[in-house]
Amino acid sequence: MQTMNNDLVLQVTDLRTYFNTDDGVVKAVDGVSFALRTGETLGLVGESGCGKSVSCLSVMKLIPSPPGRIMSGQALLRGKNIFDLSADRIRQIRGGKISMIFQDPMTSLNPFLRISTQMIETIQLHQGTDKMQAKDKAIDMLRLVGIPNPGKRVDDYPHQFSGGMRQRVMIGMALSCNPEVLIADEPSTALDVTIQAQILEIIKNLSVEFGTAVILITHDLGVVAGMCDNICVMYAGRIVEKAKVDDLYQDPKHPYTQGLIKSVPRLDKPGKQRLYSIEGQPPNLIDLPDVCTFYPRCEYAMDICRQKYPPEFVTDGRAVRCWLYKEEK
Repeated sequence: MQTMNNDLVLQVTDLRTYFNTDDGVVKAVDGVSFALRTGETLGLVGESGCGKSVSCLSVMKLIPSPPGRIMSGQALLRGKNIFDLSADRIRQIRGGKISMIFQDPMTSLNPFLRISTQMIETIQLHQGTDKMQAKDKAIDMLRLVGIPNPGKRVDDYPHQFSGGMRQRVMIGMALSCNPEVLIADEPSTALDVTIQAQILEIIKNLSVEFGTAVILITHDLGVVAGMCDNICVMYAGRIVEKAKVDDLYQDPKHPYTQGLIKSVPRLDKPGKQRLYSIEGQPPNLIDLPDVCTFYPRCEYAMDICRQKYPPEFVTDGRAVRCWLYKEEK
């Protein structure tokens, strides 16, 4: 039986999403579990292809079928399993209760429609307002995310905005219906450093102002350090370590997490040092054997790593999937 906390917004349990290909089954997400509370920011980090985006697209039921399929698991939004809801009910939740900021705003915005048309449609659908009220709300949201002269710019087309401004539009659109959960899928990847900082600051401030819970998908550990409360580190479709952000940076447990942190350039180290990189490549996710997927790249690999995938061990108040912590269970 699930135990629900009043401020527990989203609880994902044993999520498995597979893709059927001509070469075999790709286990893109294979047993992912995490929880998200009101006002909390959760970071999903890991190399490209580890399952971060697919996990969140699964929660929103945006997996293309075929070839993808959610094989098992639950995604409880305020105690109700999203996967059990009808298509009409999920459309009401998507954009209303849960919103998502996608990686590339240019491909997420319709180039043939004015920004006002796209924002008004979303607000009317989820909040039941008339067209004038919806346009006023759209202008207010553009002003809130820092678009200059929003009353005029709301009627522009996406190509008339810069990359950073388009991302602000996406944030304003995502937050226009006061969602309980905001999923930000690498929202600053295509932007320069200065604009990145501005976009992340907007998300952080709006989360505090509205109490919105945020899932931040990124491979940038520097972003996570300044934005998140808790972190889930993913590798090959599974979460290998969960921890509070300060604990993880001070004392990473999983060898993969240690490698990720060591690969970040440090300004507080004296002299010139060669930048660390994790040897090898991520595994092919097609028909993976039930062994530790990181062992070919791990300096601590043992015989048991080649025989069986580790369960979740709890050490120093965090969950780690590594046989190094077997004795601590």
